[in-house]
Amino acid sequence: MAPGIPGPAFGLLRLAVFLAALGPLGRLVWLGMHDGLTANPLEFVTRSTGTWALVFLCLSLSMTPLRRFTGMGQWIKLRRMLGLYCFFYAVLHFALWFWIDRGLDPAAMWEDVLERPFITAGFTAFVLLIPLAATSTKGMMRRLGRRWVQLHRLVYLIAVAAILHYWWHKAGKNDFGEVSIYAGVVAWLLGVRLWWAWRDRRAAAGGRISRGAASGQAPRRTGSA
Repeated sequence: MAPGIPGPAFGLLRLAVFLAALGPLGRLVWLGMHDGLTANPLEFVTRSTGTWALVFLCLSLSMTPLRRFTGMGQWIKLRRMLGLYCFFYAVLHFALWFWIDRGLDPAAMWEDVLERPFITAGFTAFVLLIPLAATSTKGMMRRLGRRWVQLHRLVYLIAVAAILHYWWHKAGKNDFGEVSIYAGVVAWLLGVRLWWAWRDRRAAAGGRISRGAASGQAPRRTGSA
């Protein structure tokens, strides 16, 4: 039997993760009620929601490595929840910028998107998150089949765009300390997937060669002698 957390205990863990993921929003509400949002509340809340969107994106991406390292498939059951929380905080982040900073003015929004690279990267990440959130249900997984997997690989592009958004934003202040940590985490999460893909392809190629040799067929040669 594959190792795993007992069902009731995992149910409690999932509930704890769900409630903990609401913690950042609760903190912002509490700070707002007690005049604790600093001298620039808009910047503080916008920065906080954006950071938490990136945190939940990293946590969602970490579920597959956690499953492979521990051999426990249950971690994948948390991935959708974490991904939806990423989208939730990204929506708040975008809404604050578009509503308060840009005054719900589409022309001002597009001017920012087209002229400011860090806004371009952030807007790209947000737009790409929308189809992933819309197709996150089990019903959509069954309906799309293999295309669902292909679509949800956009999360890798989203992670890169989110890091660029954060990096270019911090470049104006020459403050790369915090964003470097997130960039390192994302680089590792994507790098380990590339390593696994390369290793699996080598193993598959080796298996084909072995089967060919066992059947008495010489491997095909390509190119000139």
